[in-house]
Amino acid sequence: MYLIQIGVAHTMFDQAAGTPVQPFCAKGSEGWIEIFPPYNAGLKDLDGFDRIWLLFWCNRATSPKLNVVPYRDTVPHGVFATRAPSRPNPIGMSSVRLLRICDGRLHIAELDLLDGTPILDIKPYVPQYDCYPADRIGWLQGDTVDKSRIVADNRFMKTGS
Repeated sequence: MYLIQIGVAHTMFDQAAGTPVQPFCAKGSEGWIEIFPPYNAGLKDLDGFDRIWLLFWCNRATSPKLNVVPYRDTVPHGVFATRAPSRPNPIGMSSVRLLRICDGRLHIAELDLLDGTPILDIKPYVPQYDCYPADRIGWLQGDTVDKSRIVADNRFMKTGS
């Protein structure tokens, strides 16, 4: 099993500290995704979508931890009950707004990726498939959740990154 990097993110964020913790916290942020030339043909018809899913490799995350204190909470949770990047397979996902596509570049808004993040895949966001009402949201309903926190710190960054 192996993964192929199809592109790279170019963003205003060079470290986790100050980066939005999710796209919904990233109003006003813009950047672009450079898709490598061998994969440009795969962008056909993507420009008809308002939002896209980016799947990426959290290449600057610390070693995997099975229990983490996520950015918006103060108590530890199992990593699989969070979106923390320090995972056995540090794959991230973000639903970002697609502004336009030009010459193999996806201009995007509401992004929460670090500059230089390797892009693994892109999929269209389809509200009929991707938006479900939910009655339970686990620990995010708890009293320890800091609903005002919208940016990260460096707790999941490799030392020296």
